[in-house]
Amino acid sequence: MRWKTGRRSEHIEDRRDDGSLGGDPFGGGRRPMRVGRTVGIGGGLGGLVLVVVLMLLGVDPSVLLTRDGQYGPGPTAHQDPMAHSGPAGDPQFRGPAAGVEDEMKEFVSVVLADTEDTWNAVFKESGKRYSEPVLVLFTGVTRSACGLGEAAMGPFYCPADHKVYIDLAFYDELRNDFGAPGDFAQAYVIAHEVGHHVQNLLGISDQVENLRRRAGQREGNQLSVRLELQADCFAGVWANRAHAARQILEQGDVEEGLNAASAIGDDRLQRQTRGYVTPDSFTHGSSQQRVRWFKRGLAEGRLAACDTFSNDTL
Repeated sequence: MRWKTGRRSEHIEDRRDDGSLGGDPFGGGRRPMRVGRTVGIGGGLGGLVLVVVLMLLGVDPSVLLTRDGQYGPGPTAHQDPMAHSGPAGDPQFRGPAAGVEDEMKEFVSVVLADTEDTWNAVFKESGKRYSEPVLVLFTGVTRSACGLGEAAMGPFYCPADHKVYIDLAFYDELRNDFGAPGDFAQAYVIAHEVGHHVQNLLGISDQVENLRRRAGQREGNQLSVRLELQADCFAGVWANRAHAARQILEQGDVEEGLNAASAIGDDRLQRQTRGYVTPDSFTHGSSQQRVRWFKRGLAEGRLAACDTFSNDTL
């Protein structure tokens, strides 16, 4: 991916050296969303979290799937389906070296700037104004308006403060544990979370959240899947528009993005962590579905192509 000469975003908040959470870590009421898996409305939805063993951009918003398959209290933001395999502070869990993290900070800053350019243009075409999100870099634990954010949750988007949160060590997990290496795979994670921000601005997240409050768990999970797949499609729209405007894609990049989308499918993650698959519990979609919707956005480059709610077949 061609990124080193790209513009850097001014909307990066670096908390990696901040030793304290500061303030009430549980302030705010809305739930977060994640990449592979979002935890809120939008990785991600209105508010569902599936933490399948640690990872980008979800089960029910009020519960969390643990490594042993049991449910417990969950976070309140859109989370990534790929949670870290080691808890924050685990001495065996080490992120990238300082020099590598500095370059990764530059990388995420460029990708964020590119999403800003893309979505400003898309919104302008529709006569709307795009409000740019802030991307927060943190290590281990941080606070958000959606609650306490932890590295083990994976990247997530909080609709209450319009911020994307990521511990850069997640990219080690993406590469080593999920077999999804490459800079474009990393960019896809950011683009998916920003996709949740777009849903938030368009009012889609609120509509889905309202529907989920009146639905049972199975129906709520289905709504979550449609929200997550739409964020995947929006990530594809970004890639289409960004390449058309700035020629960011190199050979192999598309394959990296598709591989990342496949790596965080609910079916693949459940099979890896539990040995069996329960489709009714999906909150982000299968690997095939995630790839299909990312490809659709990438091929068409239009918001209208991403209507996952009117499609009978996902």
